[in-house]
Amino acid sequence: MSRCAQAAAVAAKVPAAGVGNVGLRPPMVPRQASFFPPPVPNPFVQQTQIGSARRVQIFLIGIILLPIRVLLVALILLLAWPFAAISTVCCPEKPTHPVTGWRRKITQTALKFLGRAMFFSMGFIVSVKGKIASPLEAPVFVAAPHSTFFDGIACVVAGLPSMVSRNENAQVPLIGRMLRAVQPVLVSRVDPDSRKNTINEIIKRTTSGGEWPQILVFPEGTCTNRSCLITFKPGAFIPGVPVQPVLLRYPNKLDTVTWTWQGYTFFQLCMLTFCQLFTKVEVEFMPVQVPNDEEKNDPVLFANKVRNVMAEALGIPVTDHTYEDCRLMISAGQLTLPMEAGLVEFTKISRKLKLDWDGVRKQLDEYASIASSSKGGRIGIDEFAKYLKLPVSDVLRQLFALFDRNHDGSIDFREYVIGLAVLCNPANTEEIIQVAFKLFDVDEDGYITEEEFSTILQASLGVPDLDVSGLFKEIAKGDSISYEEFKSFALRHPEYAKIFTTYLDLQTCHVFSLPKEVQITPSIASNKVSPEKHEESASDKKDD
Repeated sequence: MSRCAQAAAVAAKVPAAGVGNVGLRPPMVPRQASFFPPPVPNPFVQQTQIGSARRVQIFLIGIILLPIRVLLVALILLLAWPFAAISTVCCPEKPTHPVTGWRRKITQTALKFLGRAMFFSMGFIVSVKGKIASPLEAPVFVAAPHSTFFDGIACVVAGLPSMVSRNENAQVPLIGRMLRAVQPVLVSRVDPDSRKNTINEIIKRTTSGGEWPQILVFPEGTCTNRSCLITFKPGAFIPGVPVQPVLLRYPNKLDTVTWTWQGYTFFQLCMLTFCQLFTKVEVEFMPVQVPNDEEKNDPVLFANKVRNVMAEALGIPVTDHTYEDCRLMISAGQLTLPMEAGLVEFTKISRKLKLDWDGVRKQLDEYASIASSSKGGRIGIDEFAKYLKLPVSDVLRQLFALFDRNHDGSIDFREYVIGLAVLCNPANTEEIIQVAFKLFDVDEDGYITEEEFSTILQASLGVPDLDVSGLFKEIAKGDSISYEEFKSFALRHPEYAKIFTTYLDLQTCHVFSLPKEVQITPSIASNKVSPEKHEESASDKKDD
């Protein structure tokens, strides 16, 4: 007989035994270090503070430099356009074969020079470190951290390799023609086969033996504030060929380049940067990273190794944030939560807890409904109790503590997602639901009355005057609760499963702490709704 079934039988005979004894409570579930909060809470925001004196300085310098630089950039773009046009004439938007011969030699030489001239006219002083690998040595460049649209400097310095870019960028007048001149790998966000086609194109080019240009990839896939390296997407590492890491640094006192999801706009950053006397940027080409046999078969492993090497050289940590965190951050803002509430390190959460985007997005809606009335978009014990329609009690505090992973007295969205997946959903099995139903169905008639429901909840929560009429009406469609109604509610609200299993654990702790001669031998009566299975089952608890 299972431990839960045994405890249920005891509970029927000793309904409130041991509930008030806090010393008999089951131990807290242990934590895994892998689920600790990330070292950088939010890498997608940048708040540059500019003092009054600095604003005056920017204004005075900008009066002179801004119009000059805008004119120079426009002139260089106009000069570059004919060369880009020659390079792409009679070529499809998505290139099927590399540009060769005189067109490649002349246009590439001219565009490299004009590219350097354009960034110089913007005020960038570029410092290059390391040796650029040849196409045969490293078919792929991986550049990080990706923090701004000015990171295109790396492309110019590396000799105009191909880039992975959105299909929409190639449609932009003038700029789109320049982009097509480097023979990019274009990605469509509306084509369901785009990811597969992109990977196949990267594999084809990187294994061409130098026939195609090298490919420059920003593996993070979105801009950050350079405080850490977020998850590297595996696309550049799938071919299993050597890659050359490229580090990007902007060692300036005033940051006018970082372009994140929350901060200065594209236009504001251009104006601020053009109004500086100069802007320093360092581009470092690190030694080529060659994958071993295991890494060739596991691009995620290879990506993580390269990321760790780059992070160590930069002196910054790594986190498991990714582009999906940005989407959740925006969704949190739309739900009137702080934008940081949506950051859950999606890569880690989805991989370890087997969660998908739609599931996490749905949980964000649920979380918002609980936290909407609280300050700072976090759930306190009072909001938690109100959501569960239960009073604050020892059992509820214990459940809350299981969610509250950093013990700060509140639950953020990341803790909420982990708590549901690790603590509640595993406890919400068919067996637990059956045992819980038996626990409430005292007279074993297949239905739970409000009196039975109230009696057991009062005992499990240790609150003798508990009013559960609101919760009972939410579950029951009539005067009593059937097994199907109970099961449906339990599946929709897995938080209650932990309360039920906690009560069962309390009964077990109480019974097995008694002297052997007074222990009650449990017996299971058949249930009219859901007969109990007598096989041994694993504990519902799971290390998180």
